[in-house]
Amino acid sequence: MTVIDESASAIKVARKQGIFGHKREPWSPRTRRAFITGMLFISPWIIGFLAFTLYPMVASLFYSFTEHHIRAPAEWIGLANYRELLTDPKFWKALYNTIYMVVIAVPISLLFSFVCAVLLNLPVKGQSIYRVVYFLPSIVPVVASTMLWLWILNPQTGILNSILDVIGVRSPNWFNDPYWAKPGLILLGLWGVGGTIIIYLSGLQDVPVHLLEAAELDGANWLHRLRYITVPLVSPLTLYNLIIGVIAMFQYFTQAYIFGAAAGGTSVTLGAPLQSTLFYSVYLYQTGFVYLRMGYASAMAWILFLVILGVTILMLRTSSRWTYYAGS
Repeated sequence: MTVIDESASAIKVARKQGIFGHKREPWSPRTRRAFITGMLFISPWIIGFLAFTLYPMVASLFYSFTEHHIRAPAEWIGLANYRELLTDPKFWKALYNTIYMVVIAVPISLLFSFVCAVLLNLPVKGQSIYRVVYFLPSIVPVVASTMLWLWILNPQTGILNSILDVIGVRSPNWFNDPYWAKPGLILLGLWGVGGTIIIYLSGLQDVPVHLLEAAELDGANWLHRLRYITVPLVSPLTLYNLIIGVIAMFQYFTQAYIFGAAAGGTSVTLGAPLQSTLFYSVYLYQTGFVYLRMGYASAMAWILFLVILGVTILMLRTSSRWTYYAGS
Protein backbone atom coordinates (compact mmCIF):
# COMPACT_ATOMS: atom_id res chain seq x y z
CA MET A 1 0.00 0.00 0.00
CA THR A 2 1.35 3.40 -0.97
CA VAL A 3 1.55 6.43 1.25
CA ILE A 4 -1.41 7.99 -0.61
CA ASP A 5 -3.54 4.89 -0.02
CA GLU A 6 -2.62 4.85 3.70
CA SER A 7 -3.52 8.53 4.03
CA ALA A 8 -6.87 8.01 2.28
CA SER A 9 -7.62 5.08 4.58
CA ALA A 10 -6.75 7.16 7.65
CA ILE A 11 -9.04 9.97 6.46
CA LYS A 12 -11.92 7.52 6.02
CA VAL A 13 -11.43 6.22 9.56
CA ALA A 14 -11.27 9.79 10.88
CA ARG A 15 -14.48 10.68 9.11
CA LYS A 16 -16.20 7.65 10.60
CA GLN A 17 -15.08 8.75 14.07
CA GLY A 18 -16.36 12.28 13.50
CA ILE A 19 -13.00 14.01 13.71
CA PHE A 20 -13.68 16.23 10.66
CA GLY A 21 -17.14 17.23 11.83
CA HIS A 22 -19.03 14.52 9.97
CA LYS A 23 -21.71 12.58 11.74
CA ARG A 24 -20.30 9.51 13.47
CA GLU A 25 -21.63 6.25 12.14
CA PRO A 26 -23.38 3.99 14.68
CA TRP A 27 -21.39 1.13 16.17
CA SER A 28 -21.95 -2.31 14.81
CA PRO A 29 -23.15 -5.01 17.23
CA ARG A 30 -19.67 -6.54 17.23
CA THR A 31 -18.00 -3.23 18.11
CA ARG A 32 -20.56 -2.61 20.85
CA ARG A 33 -19.94 -6.05 22.36
CA ALA A 34 -16.19 -5.51 22.24
CA PHE A 35 -16.58 -2.16 23.99
CA ILE A 36 -18.78 -3.64 26.72
CA THR A 37 -16.33 -6.51 27.22
CA GLY A 38 -13.43 -4.09 27.53
CA MET A 39 -15.29 -1.94 30.04
CA LEU A 40 -16.12 -5.02 32.11
CA PHE A 41 -12.47 -5.98 32.24
CA ILE A 42 -11.39 -2.46 33.24
CA SER A 43 -14.28 -1.89 35.65
CA PRO A 44 -12.39 -3.12 38.77
CA TRP A 45 -9.76 -0.42 38.19
CA ILE A 46 -12.43 2.22 37.50
CA ILE A 47 -14.32 1.32 40.67
CA GLY A 48 -11.11 1.33 42.70
CA PHE A 49 -10.06 4.69 41.27
CA LEU A 50 -13.44 6.28 41.95
CA ALA A 51 -13.77 4.82 45.47
CA PHE A 52 -10.20 5.04 46.75
CA THR A 53 -8.64 7.94 44.81
CA LEU A 54 -11.11 10.38 43.29
CA TYR A 55 -13.69 10.36 46.10
CA PRO A 56 -11.10 10.82 48.91
CA MET A 57 -9.52 13.69 46.97
CA VAL A 58 -12.84 15.47 46.44
CA ALA A 59 -13.92 14.79 50.03
CA SER A 60 -10.64 16.11 51.46
CA LEU A 61 -10.95 19.25 49.34
CA PHE A 62 -14.41 19.84 50.79
CA TYR A 63 -13.28 19.08 54.35
CA SER A 64 -10.38 21.52 54.00
CA PHE A 65 -12.96 24.33 54.05
CA THR A 66 -14.71 22.95 57.14
CA GLU A 67 -14.19 22.43 60.84
CA HIS A 68 -14.54 18.67 60.87
CA HIS A 69 -13.99 16.19 63.67
CA ILE A 70 -14.65 12.48 63.33
CA ARG A 71 -17.46 12.47 65.92
CA ALA A 72 -19.09 15.71 64.80
CA PRO A 73 -20.60 16.87 61.49
CA ALA A 74 -18.55 19.15 59.27
CA GLU A 75 -19.13 22.89 59.68
CA TRP A 76 -18.29 25.19 56.75
CA ILE A 77 -15.68 27.81 57.73
CA GLY A 78 -14.30 28.81 54.33
CA LEU A 79 -10.59 29.65 54.22
CA ALA A 80 -10.15 29.69 58.01
CA ASN A 81 -8.01 26.52 58.00
CA TYR A 82 -5.65 27.95 55.40
CA ARG A 83 -5.38 31.25 57.27
CA GLU A 84 -4.60 29.38 60.47
CA LEU A 85 -1.80 27.51 58.73
CA LEU A 86 -0.04 30.80 58.02
CA THR A 87 0.19 31.55 61.75
CA ASP A 88 0.84 27.98 62.96
CA PRO A 89 4.48 27.72 64.17
CA LYS A 90 4.41 23.91 64.08
CA PHE A 91 3.32 24.04 60.43
CA TRP A 92 6.32 26.18 59.51
CA LYS A 93 8.65 24.03 61.61
CA ALA A 94 7.41 20.89 59.86
CA LEU A 95 7.76 22.56 56.47
CA TYR A 96 11.31 23.67 57.29
CA ASN A 97 12.32 20.16 58.42
CA THR A 98 10.85 18.66 55.26
CA ILE A 99 12.54 21.17 52.95
CA TYR A 100 15.81 20.51 54.79
CA MET A 101 15.55 16.83 53.91
CA VAL A 102 14.57 17.60 50.32
CA VAL A 103 17.49 19.99 49.80
CA ILE A 104 20.13 18.01 51.71
CA ALA A 105 19.11 14.35 51.73
CA VAL A 106 17.94 13.95 48.13
CA PRO A 107 21.14 15.28 46.46
CA ILE A 108 23.32 13.25 48.85
CA SER A 109 21.28 10.14 48.08
CA LEU A 110 21.56 10.70 44.32
CA LEU A 111 25.31 11.30 44.50
CA PHE A 112 25.86 8.25 46.70
CA SER A 113 23.73 6.09 44.37
CA PHE A 114 25.60 7.27 41.28
CA VAL A 115 29.02 6.65 42.83
CA CYS A 116 27.95 3.16 43.93
CA ALA A 117 26.59 2.44 40.44
CA VAL A 118 29.86 3.55 38.84
CA LEU A 119 31.82 1.27 41.16
CA LEU A 120 29.47 -1.65 40.57
CA ASN A 121 29.85 -1.16 36.81
CA LEU A 122 33.60 -1.74 36.94
CA PRO A 123 34.71 -5.12 35.50
CA VAL A 124 35.98 -6.75 38.68
CA LYS A 125 35.84 -10.31 39.95
CA GLY A 126 32.66 -11.07 41.90
CA GLN A 127 30.79 -8.16 40.34
CA SER A 128 27.38 -9.85 40.59
CA ILE A 129 27.91 -10.60 44.28
CA TYR A 130 28.69 -6.97 45.03
CA ARG A 131 25.57 -5.88 43.16
CA VAL A 132 23.37 -8.22 45.19
CA VAL A 133 24.94 -7.03 48.45
CA TYR A 134 24.29 -3.38 47.61
CA PHE A 135 20.72 -4.07 46.51
CA LEU A 136 19.62 -6.30 49.42
CA PRO A 137 19.06 -3.50 51.98
CA SER A 138 16.51 -1.84 49.70
CA ILE A 139 14.15 -4.82 49.97
CA VAL A 140 14.25 -4.88 53.77
CA PRO A 141 10.97 -3.50 55.22
CA VAL A 142 11.26 0.12 56.26
CA VAL A 143 10.27 -0.56 59.87
CA ALA A 144 12.85 -3.34 60.21
CA SER A 145 15.65 -1.29 58.68
CA THR A 146 14.77 1.71 60.88
CA MET A 147 14.88 -0.44 64.01
CA LEU A 148 18.26 -1.79 62.88
CA TRP A 149 19.63 1.72 62.50
CA LEU A 150 18.25 2.69 65.87
CA TRP A 151 20.58 0.04 67.27
CA ILE A 152 23.49 1.14 65.06
CA LEU A 153 23.07 4.78 66.15
CA ASN A 154 22.44 4.02 69.80
CA PRO A 155 24.58 6.52 71.79
CA GLN A 156 25.58 3.94 74.41
CA THR A 157 25.80 0.59 72.63
CA GLY A 158 25.60 1.45 68.93
CA ILE A 159 28.27 0.03 66.64
CA LEU A 160 28.78 3.34 64.79
CA ASN A 161 29.49 5.32 67.94
CA SER A 162 31.77 2.53 69.17
CA ILE A 163 33.83 2.81 65.98
CA LEU A 164 33.97 6.60 66.30
CA ASP A 165 35.16 6.29 69.89
CA VAL A 166 37.94 3.90 68.85
CA ILE A 167 39.35 6.31 66.28
CA GLY A 168 39.12 9.20 68.72
CA VAL A 169 36.08 10.99 67.31
CA ARG A 170 33.49 12.26 69.75
CA SER A 171 30.33 10.30 69.06
CA PRO A 172 27.13 12.35 68.72
CA ASN A 173 23.95 11.70 70.64
CA TRP A 174 21.82 10.88 67.62
CA PHE A 175 18.51 10.49 69.45
CA ASN A 176 18.55 13.42 71.85
CA ASP A 177 20.52 16.06 69.94
CA PRO A 178 18.33 18.10 67.54
CA TYR A 179 21.39 18.97 65.44
CA TRP A 180 22.17 15.31 64.75
CA ALA A 181 18.66 13.86 64.42
CA LYS A 182 18.17 14.74 60.74
CA PRO A 183 21.74 13.71 59.74
CA GLY A 184 21.00 10.38 61.42
CA LEU A 185 17.91 10.00 59.26
CA ILE A 186 19.97 10.87 56.18
CA LEU A 187 22.41 8.07 57.04
CA LEU A 188 19.46 5.75 57.46
CA GLY A 189 18.18 6.74 54.03
CA LEU A 190 21.48 5.88 52.35
CA TRP A 191 20.95 2.33 53.52
CA GLY A 192 18.06 1.76 51.11
CA VAL A 193 19.18 3.34 47.82
CA GLY A 194 19.50 0.00 46.04
CA GLY A 195 16.64 0.76 43.66
CA THR A 196 18.24 4.03 42.57
CA ILE A 197 21.58 2.26 42.13
CA ILE A 198 19.97 -0.30 39.82
CA ILE A 199 18.43 2.47 37.70
CA TYR A 200 21.78 4.24 37.39
CA LEU A 201 23.51 0.95 36.67
CA SER A 202 21.18 0.22 33.77
CA GLY A 203 21.90 3.68 32.37
CA LEU A 204 25.66 3.25 32.69
CA GLN A 205 25.52 0.05 30.70
CA ASP A 206 23.78 1.91 27.87
CA VAL A 207 26.54 4.52 27.53
CA PRO A 208 28.05 4.00 24.04
CA VAL A 209 31.46 2.39 24.37
CA HIS A 210 32.76 4.02 21.19
CA LEU A 211 32.33 7.48 22.74
CA LEU A 212 34.39 6.50 25.77
CA GLU A 213 37.06 4.91 23.55
CA ALA A 214 37.22 7.95 21.29
CA ALA A 215 37.63 10.24 24.30
CA GLU A 216 40.35 8.00 25.68
CA LEU A 217 42.21 8.11 22.36
CA ASP A 218 42.00 11.92 22.51
CA GLY A 219 43.72 11.85 25.88
CA ALA A 220 40.77 12.19 28.24
CA ASN A 221 41.38 10.48 31.57
CA TRP A 222 38.81 8.48 33.52
CA LEU A 223 37.50 11.48 35.45
CA HIS A 224 37.07 13.57 32.29
CA ARG A 225 35.21 10.74 30.55
CA LEU A 226 32.94 10.40 33.56
CA ARG A 227 32.23 14.13 33.74
CA TYR A 228 31.80 15.01 30.07
CA ILE A 229 30.35 11.79 28.65
CA THR A 230 28.85 9.51 31.30
CA VAL A 231 27.16 12.11 33.48
CA PRO A 232 25.38 13.91 30.58
CA LEU A 233 24.23 10.62 29.04
CA VAL A 234 22.62 9.43 32.30
CA SER A 235 21.13 12.84 33.08
CA PRO A 236 17.57 11.72 32.10
CA LEU A 237 17.84 9.05 34.80
CA THR A 238 19.08 11.70 37.22
CA LEU A 239 15.99 13.77 36.45
CA TYR A 240 13.73 10.77 37.04
CA ASN A 241 15.44 9.83 40.31
CA LEU A 242 15.39 13.47 41.42
CA ILE A 243 11.64 13.84 40.86
CA ILE A 244 10.84 10.54 42.54
CA GLY A 245 13.16 11.34 45.44
CA VAL A 246 11.71 14.82 46.00
CA ILE A 247 8.12 13.54 45.93
CA ALA A 248 8.98 10.74 48.37
CA MET A 249 10.87 13.08 50.69
CA PHE A 250 7.99 15.54 50.89
CA GLN A 251 5.93 12.60 52.19
CA TYR A 252 8.62 11.39 54.61
CA PHE A 253 6.90 9.66 57.51
CA THR A 254 7.70 6.11 58.64
CA GLN A 255 11.38 6.53 59.51
CA ALA A 256 10.76 9.86 61.23
CA TYR A 257 7.85 8.45 63.24
CA ILE A 258 9.90 5.50 64.55
CA PHE A 259 13.00 7.65 65.07
CA GLY A 260 11.03 10.26 66.99
CA ALA A 261 9.39 7.58 69.14
CA ALA A 262 12.83 6.19 70.02
CA ALA A 263 13.87 9.68 71.10
CA GLY A 264 11.12 9.70 73.71
CA GLY A 265 8.27 11.02 71.59
CA THR A 266 4.66 9.95 71.92
CA SER A 267 1.67 10.33 69.64
CA VAL A 268 1.15 13.79 71.13
CA THR A 269 4.81 14.85 71.23
CA LEU A 270 5.94 13.52 67.85
CA GLY A 271 9.04 15.13 66.41
CA ALA A 272 11.41 14.66 69.33
CA PRO A 273 13.99 15.86 70.07
CA LEU A 274 12.76 19.47 70.11
CA GLN A 275 10.63 19.00 66.98
CA SER A 276 13.75 18.32 64.89
CA THR A 277 12.04 15.26 63.34
CA LEU A 278 8.60 16.87 63.03
CA PHE A 279 8.20 16.52 59.30
CA TYR A 280 5.19 17.62 57.29
CA SER A 281 3.58 14.20 56.99
CA VAL A 282 4.21 13.50 60.68
CA TYR A 283 2.47 16.72 61.69
CA LEU A 284 -0.36 16.00 59.23
CA TYR A 285 -0.84 12.56 60.80
CA GLN A 286 -0.75 14.05 64.28
CA THR A 287 -3.31 16.70 63.35
CA GLY A 288 -5.72 14.29 61.72
CA PHE A 289 -5.46 11.13 63.81
CA VAL A 290 -4.31 12.39 67.22
CA TYR A 291 -6.09 15.74 67.51
CA LEU A 292 -8.88 14.53 65.14
CA ARG A 293 -8.92 17.85 63.25
CA MET A 294 -9.73 16.34 59.87
CA GLY A 295 -10.57 19.67 58.23
CA TYR A 296 -7.26 21.22 59.25
CA ALA A 297 -5.38 18.08 58.18
CA SER A 298 -7.15 18.13 54.82
CA ALA A 299 -6.01 21.71 54.28
CA MET A 300 -2.47 20.64 55.09
CA ALA A 301 -2.75 17.77 52.62
CA TRP A 302 -3.82 20.09 49.80
CA ILE A 303 -1.03 22.54 50.59
CA LEU A 304 1.40 19.61 50.37
CA PHE A 305 -0.13 18.55 47.05
CA LEU A 306 0.28 22.04 45.61
CA VAL A 307 3.87 22.31 46.85
CA ILE A 308 4.81 18.95 45.31
CA LEU A 309 3.05 19.85 42.07
CA GLY A 310 4.82 23.21 41.86
CA VAL A 311 8.26 21.77 42.61
CA THR A 312 7.76 18.98 40.08
CA ILE A 313 6.72 21.41 37.36
CA LEU A 314 9.72 23.63 38.19
CA MET A 315 12.13 20.70 37.89
CA LEU A 316 10.61 19.64 34.56
CA ARG A 317 10.71 23.19 33.19
CA THR A 318 14.36 23.69 34.15
CA SER A 319 15.51 20.20 33.21
CA SER A 320 16.23 21.20 29.59
CA ARG A 321 19.24 23.18 30.83
CA TRP A 322 21.06 20.15 32.22
CA THR A 323 19.35 17.05 30.79
CA TYR A 324 20.62 15.54 27.56
CA TYR A 325 18.45 13.40 25.28
CA ALA A 326 19.97 11.60 22.33
CA GLY A 327 18.73 13.05 19.05
CA SER A 328 17.46 16.27 20.65
